[in-house]
Amino acid sequence: MRHIPNLLTMLRMLLTVPLAWLLRDGRYDAALLIALIAGFSDALDGYLAKRFSWQSRLGGLLDPVADKLLLVVCFVGLADVGALPWWLALLVIGRDAVIVAGAIAYHNLVGPLTAEPSRLSKLTTTLQIVLILAVLLHLSRFAEWPDWFNAGLLTAVAAATLGSGIDYVVRWSIRAWRETHTQSGDPQ
Repeated sequence: MRHIPNLLTMLRMLLTVPLAWLLRDGRYDAALLIALIAGFSDALDGYLAKRFSWQSRLGGLLDPVADKLLLVVCFVGLADVGALPWWLALLVIGRDAVIVAGAIAYHNLVGPLTAEPSRLSKLTTTLQIVLILAVLLHLSRFAEWPDWFNAGLLTAVAAATLGSGIDYVVRWSIRAWRETHTQSGDPQ
């Protein structure tokens, strides 16, 4: 039973394949349904892991990977069909690539690190999810709203994505500098 959260996370990863296909084919109603199922599975696996103490190191690694994979597929798929600008998809992917590269560098050059998403990072992810759902709702014709709504949301996502990327680079660079100077015995 304790592996159910990890199985749900793997299911979420597998859902990216039909999601990408549905976006490419313009089947936005079904894509919205898959995105909602993926979101529900994310909430459910987190709840089960915490409620029954089924957390695992594997789950701690797979869960953020599944989340990022889902977001990347959505941003690329929606950019590919012209529903989102490519520059935004590249900004989202670039930010995540910088964070992963920084984490690998920190681990290899400084030492083990514990993932600590900042409030800005959590806000960024929330805004990215809201934008994707808003665009899918709009494309599926379940909801209609003025163009300025999506434009404002898009601007908020771009600003938060850029801001959180810069925040990660600055915070972890300072932490790495302090840690390496503490390890070598140099005064700070």
